[in-house]
Amino acid sequence: MLRLLTRLKISEQLFLIILSFAVGIGGGFGAIVFRWLIISFHKVFFEGGERVLSSLTSHWQYLVFLIPAVGGLLVGPITYRLAKEVRGHGVPEVMQAVALRGGIIKPVVVVAKSIASSICIGSGGSAGREGPIVQIGSALGSSFGQFFKMSGERVKVLVGCGAAAGISATFNAPIAGVLFALEVILGDFTIQAFSPVIISSFVSSVVARAFLGNHPAFIVPPYAFKSVYEIPLYMVLGLLAGGVSVLFIKILYKSEDIFEKLKIKNYLKPALGGLLLGIIALFYPQILGVGYDSIKAALHAEMFLGVMFLLVFLKIIATSLTLGSGGSGGIFAPSLFIGAMLGGFFGNAVNLVFPGTVASPGAYALVGMSALVAGTTHATITAMLIIFEMTADYRIILALMLASVLSTLLSNRLSRGESIYTLKLVRRGVNLRAGKDVSILSTTLVREVMSKSWEKIPHSMSWGRLLEFVENSKYSFFPVVNSKDELEGMLSLQDIRNLITKRGLENLVIVRDVVPGYTQILFEDETLANALPKFGLQDVEALPVVDRGNRKKLIGVLRRSDIISFYNRKLIERSGRF
Repeated sequence: MLRLLTRLKISEQLFLIILSFAVGIGGGFGAIVFRWLIISFHKVFFEGGERVLSSLTSHWQYLVFLIPAVGGLLVGPITYRLAKEVRGHGVPEVMQAVALRGGIIKPVVVVAKSIASSICIGSGGSAGREGPIVQIGSALGSSFGQFFKMSGERVKVLVGCGAAAGISATFNAPIAGVLFALEVILGDFTIQAFSPVIISSFVSSVVARAFLGNHPAFIVPPYAFKSVYEIPLYMVLGLLAGGVSVLFIKILYKSEDIFEKLKIKNYLKPALGGLLLGIIALFYPQILGVGYDSIKAALHAEMFLGVMFLLVFLKIIATSLTLGSGGSGGIFAPSLFIGAMLGGFFGNAVNLVFPGTVASPGAYALVGMSALVAGTTHATITAMLIIFEMTADYRIILALMLASVLSTLLSNRLSRGESIYTLKLVRRGVNLRAGKDVSILSTTLVREVMSKSWEKIPHSMSWGRLLEFVENSKYSFFPVVNSKDELEGMLSLQDIRNLITKRGLENLVIVRDVVPGYTQILFEDETLANALPKFGLQDVEALPVVDRGNRKKLIGVLRRSDIISFYNRKLIERSGRF
C-alpha cells in the first residue's frame, strides 16, 4: 500500500483523510440500517407477538412479559458463542482495542453487534443505541485500516472516526460525536486525529440527515434560569446525579457477577434476564427499550413525582438485568432516562417547596440527563454537548454545565476514578489509567519500526575480507547468510572487536567459524512490547526479523535503539496538542 501511495504521490495523511470520508459514509448508513433493524424487530416481537398470544388466550396481555425473554433466547447464542465482544455495552471493548491492540477489531463484530443489539432492544431490552453503534462504527473503521494495511496509529484514528460517525448519525449530534471519539475512545486531542474524526462525523451527519431529516431528538419548551437563587438547587441536583451514577455502575457490575455465578448454560442467561425484566415491565412498562417516550414526558413535566422517583431505580435494575445477563446494548439511553427521571422528580419537589419562583420540572429533567451521563461516563464535555445538540436548546447551558461538572467530580471520587466504561476493563485486569504512553509499545508492530535495509555477509567470507568490509560499511550489525541466502546468525561490530585481540585469525577462520548463533528471533506481526524483552534474553543490541513460514528467511533487522527512538518520538508527538 505504501508503494502504491508513493507511486500516486498521495501521502499517508491524505489517504487517511480520504478513508475518513468512507468511514463517515459507512457510519451514516450503518446507523440508518441499525435503527431500521430495531424498529423491524420491535414490530416482529410486539405486534407479531401480540397476535400470536391473543390467538392462544383472551388474557394475552399478561403474557407480554415473555417477549424480552424470547429476545434474550435469540441473543444468547450470539453474545456467548458467535462473538463474545458484542456482549454488554460495547464501548469498553473499543477502548481496549485502541489501547492494547492498535485498534484491531474483528470485522465480524459489525454484523454480530448489529443483529444482537437490534434484537435485544427491539424485544424490549433496557439498553440504548449508542454503545452498539459506536462498536459497529469503530469495527467498520478498523476494518478499513486493516484492509489497507495502515499503521497501528492510523488504524486507531479510523476507529475513532467510526465512533464519531456512529454517534453523529444516531443522535444528530456531529460535535458531540467528535468529542466522544476524542475524549472517550482515543483519549487525547492530537492534531493527527482531529481532522479525520471531524470529517467522518460531518459526513455521517449529512448522510443521516438526508434520510432521517434534520431535527433534534427531543423538542423541549424554552427553559431558562429563573433566578440566580436556583444555582444551589442545580448544585444539589448535580451531586444527587453523581451519587445515582455510582449506584448505577455498582448495580450493573454486581448484576454481571451474579449472572456469571449462575449454574445454567451461558447462552440461556440473557433469556433469564429478559424474563425478570418482563415481570417488572408488567407493572411499569416504561422501563422497556430506550425509553424516549418517557424522557419526552419528563421534559414536558407530564409525569407524576412518585412515578419518576420509582423509575430511577427500576430503570437501573432493568438495565442491569439486560446487560448483566449478557444482553447487547448501550448505557447512554438508560443514563438519559435515569437522569430525566431524577431531574424531573427533583424539579417537581423544588416546585412544591418554592412554587412559582423556580424553573419548570422539565428544566431540571434536562439538566439531570446531562449530569447523569457525565457521572456514568466521566465524559463531561461530551455529556453537555450531546444534550445541547439533542435538544437544540442552549438557554439552560450554565445550569447544565454546573450540574454535570459536580456530578463527574463526585462520581469520580466515589468510584475511585473509574467510569462505567473503564471499570469493566479494570475488572478484566486492564488499567487504562496506568498511562496512555504504555500503549505505544503494545500497539505498534515490529514491521513499523524495523529496518528493511542491511548489508549481508556470506558465511564463507574470510576474516581479513570481513575486516575490510566492515571498515567501509555504514552499518553496525550484519546478518550472516549461507550460499542459499538463508540466515545463520548476526554479527555485530562489538563481536568483531572482541575477536580482533586474537592474533592470527585472518589466516585461520572464515565468518561461519566466529558468527554467534541466535536463540531469539522476531516476527514482523508481533508487538514491540513482546519484542523488547528478547534483546535482554540474548543480551544483544539487534535481532533478525524473519518470516513466520520460513525462519531462515530474513525480512528485516530491529535494533534496541530503534525501539527507544520510536518510543521517544511518539511521546513528543503525543505532547503536541491543541
